Amino acid sequence: MSAPAQAPVLVISDRSDDDPVGLRTSPVPRLHLPSPLFSAEEYERAPLVLLDDRSYTAFTLRHLPHRSGLIVVLADPDDGTLYPRAAAIGAEAVIRADGNLNWLHLRLHDATGCRYAHWEALLAAGPADPSPPAS
Repeated sequence: MSAPAQAPVLVISDRSDDDPVGLRTSPVPRLHLPSPLFSAEEYERAPLVLLDDRSYTAFTLRHLPHRSGLIVVLADPDDGTLYPRAAAIGAEAVIRADGNLNWLHLRLHDATGCRYAHWEALLAAGPADPSPPAS
């Protein structure tokens, strides 16, 4: 008997870009939906939820419960207001979309059990962890 299929990572972004957070090279299964279209069940079942910061307002209008595994992806590194806003929705971390995404790729693989990765490349560069949101 095979194990049940893992739910995909939920990427919440209202942008039409098919890769709003820079995951094109990751083999991890993803479901990319705009803020109004994902279901509460998809939000709860996803092993990780990546929220494009440009979709923050629409996301908060959904009044979803806090959950572990919510990561906010910061598109504008000069937006100092995002860290307190991320903390307000219970985000586990804030990462920069234009930064080193190795930590995120490792986190995605860990959360989904995806076994295919270029581990040497992911482990070789960048800081070990992203900065936590301000409390």
